[in-house]
Amino acid sequence: MNLAIDHGNTRIKAGVFEQTNLIQTLSFEDSNTFNEWLDKNEFENAIVSSVARSTDNLMDKINSNGKKIFMSQSTPFPIAVKYSTPLTLGLDRIAAACGTLDIIPGGHRLAIDLGTCINYEFVDDLANYYGGAISPGVKMRFEAMHTFTARLPLVNFVDNPPLVGNSTESCMQSGVVNGVLAELEGIIDRYQKKYPTMGVILCGGDAPLFENKLKQPIFVAPNLVLSGLNKILLHNVNL
Repeated sequence: MNLAIDHGNTRIKAGVFEQTNLIQTLSFEDSNTFNEWLDKNEFENAIVSSVARSTDNLMDKINSNGKKIFMSQSTPFPIAVKYSTPLTLGLDRIAAACGTLDIIPGGHRLAIDLGTCINYEFVDDLANYYGGAISPGVKMRFEAMHTFTARLPLVNFVDNPPLVGNSTESCMQSGVVNGVLAELEGIIDRYQKKYPTMGVILCGGDAPLFENKLKQPIFVAPNLVLSGLNKILLHNVNL
Protein backbone atom coordinates (compact mmCIF):
# COMPACT_ATOMS: atom_id res chain seq x y z
CA MET A 1 0.00 0.00 0.00
CA ASN A 2 1.07 3.58 -0.67
CA LEU A 3 0.64 6.66 1.49
CA ALA A 4 -0.24 10.20 0.37
CA ILE A 5 -0.02 13.05 2.89
CA ASP A 6 -1.46 16.53 2.47
CA HIS A 7 0.12 18.44 5.40
CA GLY A 8 -1.63 21.76 5.96
CA ASN A 9 -1.11 24.46 8.55
CA THR A 10 -4.06 23.36 10.69
CA ARG A 11 -4.83 19.80 9.60
CA ILE A 12 -3.06 16.77 8.19
CA LYS A 13 -4.91 14.60 5.66
CA ALA A 14 -3.71 11.17 4.69
CA GLY A 15 -4.83 8.68 2.06
CA VAL A 16 -3.89 5.01 1.88
CA PHE A 17 -3.91 3.61 -1.66
CA GLU A 18 -3.70 0.21 -3.29
CA GLN A 19 -2.36 1.33 -6.66
CA THR A 20 -5.04 3.83 -7.82
CA ASN A 21 -7.73 2.67 -5.36
CA LEU A 22 -8.23 4.83 -2.29
CA ILE A 23 -8.58 2.39 0.62
CA GLN A 24 -8.69 4.75 3.60
CA THR A 25 -8.73 8.47 4.36
CA LEU A 26 -7.73 10.00 7.67
CA SER A 27 -7.60 13.50 9.11
CA PHE A 28 -5.47 14.60 12.05
CA GLU A 29 -5.71 17.83 14.03
CA ASP A 30 -2.23 17.61 15.57
CA SER A 31 1.18 16.18 14.74
CA ASN A 32 1.42 13.99 17.83
CA THR A 33 -1.65 11.93 16.94
CA PHE A 34 -0.49 11.71 13.34
CA ASN A 35 3.00 10.58 14.36
CA GLU A 36 1.52 7.88 16.62
CA TRP A 37 -0.48 6.59 13.65
CA LEU A 38 2.61 6.60 11.44
CA ASP A 39 4.56 4.55 14.01
CA LYS A 40 1.97 1.77 13.81
CA ASN A 41 1.89 1.44 10.02
CA GLU A 42 4.22 0.54 7.16
CA PHE A 43 3.90 1.52 3.51
CA GLU A 44 5.51 0.54 0.26
CA ASN A 45 5.92 4.10 -1.03
CA ALA A 46 4.93 7.54 0.26
CA ILE A 47 4.53 11.14 -0.89
CA VAL A 48 4.21 14.28 1.25
CA SER A 49 2.89 17.67 0.19
CA SER A 50 3.30 20.30 2.89
CA VAL A 51 2.53 23.99 3.29
CA ALA A 52 3.53 23.89 6.97
CA ARG A 53 6.67 25.75 8.00
CA SER A 54 8.03 22.66 9.72
CA THR A 55 7.20 19.00 9.24
CA ASP A 56 9.39 17.83 12.15
CA ASN A 57 11.46 15.45 10.03
CA LEU A 58 8.27 13.84 8.80
CA MET A 59 9.98 11.89 6.04
CA ASP A 60 12.13 10.04 8.60
CA LYS A 61 9.01 8.99 10.53
CA ILE A 62 7.35 7.25 7.59
CA ASN A 63 7.98 3.50 7.68
CA SER A 64 8.73 2.66 4.06
CA ASN A 65 11.42 0.68 2.26
CA GLY A 66 10.38 2.06 -1.11
CA LYS A 67 10.31 5.51 -2.63
CA LYS A 68 9.57 8.50 -0.38
CA ILE A 69 8.92 11.83 -2.08
CA PHE A 70 8.73 15.26 -0.48
CA MET A 71 6.85 17.05 -3.22
CA SER A 72 8.10 20.32 -4.68
CA GLN A 73 7.55 22.25 -7.89
CA SER A 74 10.53 20.37 -9.41
CA THR A 75 9.08 16.90 -8.75
CA PRO A 76 8.38 14.99 -11.99
CA PHE A 77 4.64 15.11 -12.73
CA PRO A 78 2.31 13.12 -15.00
CA ILE A 79 1.16 16.43 -16.48
CA ALA A 80 3.16 19.03 -18.41
CA VAL A 81 3.15 22.24 -16.36
CA LYS A 82 2.79 25.22 -18.71
CA TYR A 83 2.38 27.77 -15.92
CA SER A 84 4.51 30.87 -16.55
CA THR A 85 5.67 31.11 -12.91
CA PRO A 86 5.91 27.45 -11.82
CA LEU A 87 7.89 28.19 -8.65
CA THR A 88 4.93 30.19 -7.29
CA LEU A 89 2.43 27.44 -8.08
CA GLY A 90 0.74 25.91 -5.04
CA LEU A 91 1.40 22.21 -4.54
CA ASP A 92 -2.28 21.56 -3.82
CA ARG A 93 -3.14 23.08 -7.19
CA ILE A 94 -0.68 20.79 -8.99
CA ALA A 95 -2.02 17.77 -7.10
CA ALA A 96 -5.62 18.64 -7.97
CA ALA A 97 -4.67 18.99 -11.64
CA CYS A 98 -2.95 15.58 -11.58
CA GLY A 99 -5.98 14.06 -9.85
CA THR A 100 -8.15 14.85 -12.85
CA LEU A 101 -6.31 12.38 -15.10
CA ASP A 102 -7.95 9.24 -13.75
CA ILE A 103 -11.41 10.78 -13.30
CA ILE A 104 -11.64 12.13 -16.85
CA PRO A 105 -9.06 10.24 -18.91
CA GLY A 106 -8.18 11.69 -22.28
CA GLY A 107 -10.38 14.80 -22.32
CA HIS A 108 -10.29 18.46 -21.35
CA ARG A 109 -10.79 18.84 -17.60
CA LEU A 110 -11.56 21.66 -15.18
CA ALA A 111 -11.07 21.01 -11.46
CA ILE A 112 -12.74 23.44 -9.06
CA ASP A 113 -11.50 23.31 -5.46
CA LEU A 114 -13.91 25.10 -3.12
CA GLY A 115 -11.83 25.82 -0.05
CA THR A 116 -10.44 28.95 1.63
CA CYS A 117 -10.03 30.18 -1.93
CA ILE A 118 -11.80 28.86 -5.01
CA ASN A 119 -9.15 27.39 -7.31
CA TYR A 120 -9.84 26.59 -10.95
CA GLU A 121 -7.37 24.21 -12.62
CA PHE A 122 -7.53 23.52 -16.37
CA VAL A 123 -5.86 20.46 -17.93
CA ASP A 124 -6.26 19.85 -21.66
CA ASP A 125 -6.72 16.57 -23.51
CA LEU A 126 -2.94 16.17 -23.90
CA ALA A 127 -2.36 16.49 -20.13
CA ASN A 128 -1.00 20.03 -20.40
CA TYR A 129 -1.72 22.12 -17.30
CA TYR A 130 -1.98 25.85 -17.92
CA GLY A 131 -3.32 27.20 -14.63
CA GLY A 132 -6.79 28.63 -14.23
CA ALA A 133 -8.04 31.14 -11.69
CA ILE A 134 -8.16 31.93 -7.97
CA SER A 135 -10.96 33.80 -6.23
CA PRO A 136 -12.07 34.29 -2.60
CA GLY A 137 -13.91 31.41 -0.98
CA VAL A 138 -17.23 31.56 0.86
CA LYS A 139 -15.87 32.18 4.35
CA MET A 140 -13.36 34.70 3.09
CA ARG A 141 -16.11 36.74 1.41
CA PHE A 142 -18.19 36.89 4.57
CA GLU A 143 -15.16 37.83 6.67
CA ALA A 144 -13.97 40.45 4.17
CA MET A 145 -17.29 42.33 4.26
CA HIS A 146 -17.22 42.35 8.04
CA THR A 147 -13.53 43.27 8.34
CA PHE A 148 -13.34 46.00 5.72
CA THR A 149 -16.55 47.85 6.55
CA ALA A 150 -17.56 49.73 9.68
CA ARG A 151 -21.03 48.30 10.25
CA LEU A 152 -21.57 45.07 8.34
CA PRO A 153 -21.87 42.08 10.72
CA LEU A 154 -20.15 38.73 10.40
CA VAL A 155 -22.84 36.36 9.14
CA ASN A 156 -22.89 32.65 8.34
CA PHE A 157 -23.66 30.62 5.25
CA VAL A 158 -27.29 29.65 4.72
CA ASP A 159 -28.58 27.25 2.09
CA ASN A 160 -30.71 28.79 -0.68
CA PRO A 161 -30.83 32.41 0.50
CA PRO A 162 -33.40 34.64 -1.23
CA LEU A 163 -32.29 36.46 -4.35
CA VAL A 164 -33.71 39.67 -2.89
CA GLY A 165 -32.58 39.97 0.71
CA ASN A 166 -34.83 41.95 3.02
CA SER A 167 -32.32 42.56 5.82
CA THR A 168 -28.62 43.36 5.99
CA GLU A 169 -27.86 39.78 7.00
CA SER A 170 -29.95 38.19 4.25
CA CYS A 171 -28.55 40.65 1.67
CA MET A 172 -25.02 39.61 2.59
CA GLN A 173 -25.96 35.92 2.43
CA SER A 174 -27.61 36.43 -0.95
CA GLY A 175 -24.58 38.29 -2.26
CA VAL A 176 -22.09 35.64 -1.19
CA VAL A 177 -24.00 32.43 -1.88
CA ASN A 178 -25.74 33.52 -5.08
CA GLY A 179 -22.59 35.33 -6.13
CA VAL A 180 -20.42 32.22 -5.77
CA LEU A 181 -23.02 30.13 -7.59
CA ALA A 182 -23.18 32.67 -10.44
CA GLU A 183 -19.39 32.70 -10.60
CA LEU A 184 -19.16 28.91 -10.77
CA GLU A 185 -21.81 28.60 -13.47
CA GLY A 186 -20.40 31.52 -15.43
CA ILE A 187 -16.82 30.21 -15.39
CA ILE A 188 -17.90 26.67 -16.31
CA ASP A 189 -20.08 28.02 -19.13
CA ARG A 190 -17.22 30.08 -20.58
CA TYR A 191 -14.86 27.09 -20.51
CA GLN A 192 -17.44 24.78 -22.07
CA LYS A 193 -18.09 27.21 -24.92
CA LYS A 194 -14.38 26.99 -25.73
CA TYR A 195 -14.05 23.26 -24.94
CA PRO A 196 -17.51 21.69 -25.50
CA THR A 197 -16.49 18.20 -24.35
CA MET A 198 -14.75 19.39 -21.17
CA GLY A 199 -15.56 17.62 -17.89
CA VAL A 200 -15.87 19.43 -14.56
CA ILE A 201 -14.68 18.07 -11.22
CA LEU A 202 -15.72 19.63 -7.92
CA CYS A 203 -13.76 19.15 -4.71
CA GLY A 204 -12.89 20.94 -1.48
CA GLY A 205 -14.56 21.50 1.86
CA ASP A 206 -17.32 23.75 0.48
CA ALA A 207 -18.12 21.53 -2.51
CA PRO A 208 -21.17 19.95 -0.77
CA LEU A 209 -22.69 23.44 -0.43
CA PHE A 210 -22.91 23.88 -4.20
CA GLU A 211 -22.75 20.47 -5.88
CA ASN A 212 -26.55 20.15 -6.13
CA LYS A 213 -27.09 23.76 -7.19
CA LEU A 214 -25.06 23.77 -10.41
CA LYS A 215 -26.93 23.44 -13.69
CA GLN A 216 -24.04 21.79 -15.50
CA PRO A 217 -23.21 18.09 -15.02
CA ILE A 218 -20.18 17.63 -12.77
CA PHE A 219 -18.09 14.96 -11.09
CA VAL A 220 -17.69 15.27 -7.32
CA ALA A 221 -14.31 14.09 -5.98
CA PRO A 222 -13.87 15.00 -2.30
CA ASN A 223 -10.36 13.49 -2.20
CA LEU A 224 -9.07 14.87 -5.50
CA VAL A 225 -5.87 16.30 -3.99
CA LEU A 226 -4.97 13.03 -2.25
CA SER A 227 -5.70 11.11 -5.46
CA GLY A 228 -3.51 13.54 -7.36
CA LEU A 229 -0.68 13.05 -4.89
CA ASN A 230 -0.97 9.30 -5.36
CA LYS A 231 -0.93 9.79 -9.13
CA ILE A 232 2.31 11.77 -8.79
CA LEU A 233 3.77 9.08 -6.54
CA LEU A 234 2.95 6.26 -8.97
CA HIS A 235 4.39 8.32 -11.82
CA ASN A 236 7.70 8.63 -9.96
CA VAL A 237 7.76 4.98 -8.87
CA ASN A 238 7.42 3.95 -12.51
CA LEU A 239 10.10 6.27 -13.87
